[in-house]
Amino acid sequence: VGMAFTAVVQSSSATTVLVVSFVNAGLMNLPQAFGVILGANIGTTITAQIIAFDLSQWAPLFIIIGVVPLLFSKKQSIGILFFGMNTMSTSMAPLRESEWFLSFISSFENPIMGILVGAIFTAIIQSSSASIGIMQALAASGIIGVSAGHSAGLYLVLGANIGTCITAVLASTNGNTMAKRAAAIHVTTKTIGAILFGILIAIVPIPEVVATWSPNDPARIIANFHTIFNVINTIVLLPFCRPIIKLVSKMIRQSKNNEEDDNQLLYLDERIADTPTIAS
Repeated sequence: VGMAFTAVVQSSSATTVLVVSFVNAGLMNLPQAFGVILGANIGTTITAQIIAFDLSQWAPLFIIIGVVPLLFSKKQSIGILFFGMNTMSTSMAPLRESEWFLSFISSFENPIMGILVGAIFTAIIQSSSASIGIMQALAASGIIGVSAGHSAGLYLVLGANIGTCITAVLASTNGNTMAKRAAAIHVTTKTIGAILFGILIAIVPIPEVVATWSPNDPARIIANFHTIFNVINTIVLLPFCRPIIKLVSKMIRQSKNNEEDDNQLLYLDERIADTPTIAS
């Protein structure tokens, strides 16, 4: 459900904010939230895959086709998206000749620095799709590397996956303990995945494997790595749902001032919930 919904709305932030709200209202429990959040992480990668298609030459046509629905909707048209990405990629090309900028970018080859910068940048703009789209433009311009020994682009992607959690964290600020735990689940799963993949990139030829699927296409490599990271992270962490929830529950203790903070059913007997009239 999380994957399908996020693929449609193309925003994991929107999905996780809804999840935090549902948990806060007692409509979802943490195990349910855990699955939806992991699914949302996969669904959001569809945006990067769409951006990776070289459809810039068709952008004007998409813009014309999108003019009419744009008059009746606030949703951004996909034509503007492709046109903007193409313009960004072209305008960034001169930066390849700037020594200070290249020197700055080279510092991202350090895994910690790359992940940190990606996380901070994404937290500021509050959209992993937007930040990864910018990384795709940088990679397409040859400014950041996505190959073995030049993996700055991949580290930035890992950081972007952590930075996107800021939206759920902000949404849980005024929520109860369970809402805060739901947001913490998002942060915890992303952080664990980023650490594991950061280590794997250093010891396993992940960049080479990803590059073989789409050689000479840095934007697609970024998109594929983004998808691979979230799919594998979901497969690895899904069996550890209960332990992660226990860890998060220890990190964020139950509020002593609110007896109803755990969103337990006060007037329903769960043992006979199959017969609602009796359970109530």
